[in-house]
Amino acid sequence: MNYILGNRRDIDGLRALAVIPVVLFHYGFNGFSGGFVGVDVFFVISGFLITSIICREIEAGRFSFYEFWSRRARRIIPALSLVMGATLLVGWLLLPPNDYAQLGRTVRYQAMFASNILFMRQDGYFDAASAFKPLLHTWSLAVEEQYYIFFPLLMVLLTRYLRRWRWALFALLVGSFLLNVWTVNRQPDAAFFLLPMRAWELLCGAMLAVLPVSQRSLRPWVYQAVSAAGLAAVMLAVCWLDKNTLFPGWAALLPVVGATAMIWANGQSPT
Repeated sequence: MNYILGNRRDIDGLRALAVIPVVLFHYGFNGFSGGFVGVDVFFVISGFLITSIICREIEAGRFSFYEFWSRRARRIIPALSLVMGATLLVGWLLLPPNDYAQLGRTVRYQAMFASNILFMRQDGYFDAASAFKPLLHTWSLAVEEQYYIFFPLLMVLLTRYLRRWRWALFALLVGSFLLNVWTVNRQPDAAFFLLPMRAWELLCGAMLAVLPVSQRSLRPWVYQAVSAAGLAAVMLAVCWLDKNTLFPGWAALLPVVGATAMIWANGQSPT
């Protein structure tokens, strides 16, 4: 399998590629109208890393739900609690009562890993009102947290009871993508914020993590070309898409496939 991580500097660089466009998009820099796709890149990274960890531990016979979830909690909750506490403090000083009450409601939802559901019921991600929500960025963290809850259970069941469990995982990926395409035309806010319509992005990384390792290496220029094409796809999405794009939908294939291509190509070691 392809889930032995090692030192992946390319993934560290890809994280930067995911974060910087989102920040520049929200600051309104020209040329970054599609910077919000950095979240999609990060979903692919998370799917790859989490699946690599889970599969490695399952194969070694030492996977523990308690250990997995406690590691996630130790990694996420301290920093998240600090951010939410600081935001509440500053909000108490600066926000009018109604806005501060809404901020408190967001904190309560995120404490239950559900701020994405709250934001889905309110304004759209690109609506002007959303620009004044201090914790709007927690929606993507909520999606990941929900994924962390359900995905380990799914992996244990699939690997234990299905011989061809990779095909089942791929079927879930395709189903989630098609649900995303169907929903984005009918309920665009649900397609944007909710896990069932976003799971395929994480599952692209997951599928990459569980692909059998090929014993044949291609020429180095092939991997370089695939990585360059992936980078071009991500940058095209960053520069070309904008808040008027029906997203995620088909348009999300650009950053997701691009990120997947880069992780695959840079994870190969031709001889």
